[in-house]
Amino acid sequence: MSAEPTPRPTLLLVGGARAVKISLAMVTDALEQARARGIRTHVVAPAVALAATPDVLAAADAASAVDFGDPLGTARWAADESAQGRPIDAVYALQEMAQVAVAETARAVGAVGNPPEAVRRIRTKDLCRAALSEAGFPQPPVRLCGGAAEAEAFMAEVPGPWVVKPRDAMGSIGVSLVESPKQLGQALAVLPDPDRFLIEQFVTGPEFSVEGVFLDGQPHIFAITAKDKAEPPFFVEIGHTLPAVLSPTDEHRVKERVTTALRTLGLCAGAFHVELWLTADDVVLGEVHGRYGGDWIHRMLEHAVPGLDLYGVVYDDLLGRRQDPAEYLPERGAAVRYFTPPPGRLLSVEGWDEVRHHPAVLYAELSVGPGDRVQPLRRSSDRAGLIVVGAEDAPAAEKLARELVESVRFTVEPDGSAGPSA
Repeated sequence: MSAEPTPRPTLLLVGGARAVKISLAMVTDALEQARARGIRTHVVAPAVALAATPDVLAAADAASAVDFGDPLGTARWAADESAQGRPIDAVYALQEMAQVAVAETARAVGAVGNPPEAVRRIRTKDLCRAALSEAGFPQPPVRLCGGAAEAEAFMAEVPGPWVVKPRDAMGSIGVSLVESPKQLGQALAVLPDPDRFLIEQFVTGPEFSVEGVFLDGQPHIFAITAKDKAEPPFFVEIGHTLPAVLSPTDEHRVKERVTTALRTLGLCAGAFHVELWLTADDVVLGEVHGRYGGDWIHRMLEHAVPGLDLYGVVYDDLLGRRQDPAEYLPERGAAVRYFTPPPGRLLSVEGWDEVRHHPAVLYAELSVGPGDRVQPLRRSSDRAGLIVVGAEDAPAAEKLARELVESVRFTVEPDGSAGPSA
């Protein structure tokens, strides 16, 4: 009598994708890598999100309308599925806003996951800073404010400049530099919620991020990424290069600080993206995320680390499939560079076709065309497009990305828009 076939493990992908190109690309890759591993996929997201992403529905084995904005409700739904004989073996999400729901759901169904309290802590920027500071990590002073008066009091106590930012947001939305108290009103005006925000002391030094995964509960770093940002007052990222070119001493300091912080914060599963500054005498941690970085870092990583399935490595760990971390080390370089023409009405674009067909380009996107209005550069969504390139090493990738971006010529008719340009 033949043995019963082993049932495929089920992955619950919480949140699905947003209806934007990078999110769709990442989630489609994630679903394909699950299928290649014999994993059944079930996507849960709000009904409106499912309807807006038909390619995700087509790539998944099943889908259900569940609102991840209610983490405990998502967990109850998943527990009910398991109780009805439809077990869930792994829970994962690519979206930032779905991370708490993933943690609660993994706990509810007995799957590997991060403690929900740890995820809530890192999702709340001031609480994360407080936890790191209490554990002895250098952190800039920060205060949660309920209005301008509290921010002014902070500025009177803590030397500037300062950064004003939302307590819980992404994509550089509402983040701005304040160099004098007179500029506070302008900073509050671009916040999503001017009645609840953070103000912190500005940290001077080059910025980096660290990309990696947890393997058997321990953090494994794929690469350190160098960041390039637009000029203040806003902090929009306009380029990334990986792996960052650092001295052996600085590289060791960064890796040691990040892995220690992740353990301190109680994270142990999935992916991570940790931002930091290298100051004159220390490594100062910024935001900590329980997901991979955005801005096409995923495409850069899979070029720099040959053979890496960025999501498959997470699934294998969540399902207890042991792996050798030595396999996941960068051997090549990659870079992304964004187009940031001055604001106004776009009249023409020249050189785009030559750039997007360049053999080293891994991905290219132009999000504006003649007749469109180029927005002032205040948030990530204001960027006009990008190119991702791969090369034999990071310096070559960065050089080529800059050259290709500079070879595309935008003719813009100014319309009086205020805002910085690059």
